[in-house]
Amino acid sequence: MNIYGIKRSDLEQYFIDINEKKFKALQVFEWLYTHRVDSFYKMTNIKKELQERLDKDFSFDMIKIAKKQEDKLVKKYLFKLFDGNFVEAVLMQHDYGLSVCVSSEVGCNMSCAFCESGRLKKVRNLGAYEMVEQILLIEKDINKRISSVVIMGIGEPLDNYDNVLDFIKIINDAKGIAIGARHITLSTCGIIPKIKELANETLQINLALSLHAPNDELRSRIMPINRSYKLNELIDTINEYILKTNRRVTIEYVMLGEVNDKEEYAKELASLLKGMNVYVNLIPYNETNHLEFKRSSKDQIMKFYDILKKNGINVTIRKEFGSKIDAACGQLRSKEVEL
Repeated sequence: MNIYGIKRSDLEQYFIDINEKKFKALQVFEWLYTHRVDSFYKMTNIKKELQERLDKDFSFDMIKIAKKQEDKLVKKYLFKLFDGNFVEAVLMQHDYGLSVCVSSEVGCNMSCAFCESGRLKKVRNLGAYEMVEQILLIEKDINKRISSVVIMGIGEPLDNYDNVLDFIKIINDAKGIAIGARHITLSTCGIIPKIKELANETLQINLALSLHAPNDELRSRIMPINRSYKLNELIDTINEYILKTNRRVTIEYVMLGEVNDKEEYAKELASLLKGMNVYVNLIPYNETNHLEFKRSSKDQIMKFYDILKKNGINVTIRKEFGSKIDAACGQLRSKEVEL
């Protein structure tokens, strides 16, 4: 197993199983994530026989940075995986620190009509270690700490539930990468059973729901997931999530010109979300060469914004990053893969 995919609690159990003290898991984590060593033989407070056992049972194999592109306040990384597949991650510089948008799958099966990532159907889940290593390699490349993580890259995180949860627990661990739960955001297009499962976890992460339409007819047209999980049931599930976690949920709404940006849709959206502990993030659409959708005009986005605001909905317009290097929301996919 790859050592970067192991939660500290699982490593403690490993040591117990081989008749060692479980505190050795803490020692290993400190070497991995505080000192950033790349060999068990560099862990000087662990005896040689145990170093040899660990070296036999675990690997330090790292994915590779295959390419890097830069734009103002943003860098996009193309990672080559061990099986020859590729994924992308994006580093963004904000006023409050550095944020990384990580991928969770090779390809995506959600088939949202406006998203580049879904043009490559899902090949496989990423292991927890492949997500952790996206952060470690970016930190090493820039020689700075990452302060927040968004799981919004290629893939639907809740379609890779177990690995994503392990990833969150590793990066959130105080002896791991030590990113606070409230600085971790998971974005989903709305897999209801998994949202219910997530509500029962003892995590204080942020949840973002990719909604993008205020009614079933329109949402089913641009987001096939809505054919399985209807809007009313989804909104009920989000309300349950808010009640159980006491956490506000972000509603993501990409602004597609003459598709979902009409004023009547803004009124519908305001009615749908009225009284909920949410805020709406309006996302100017990032056009691509392969998809026919167009960005809403600035004037139309502001009209939509004003209607939500006047109806008592908390709303923001997302700051744009990386559209010049295809690193913006909805644009991520491996250019190394011909589609």
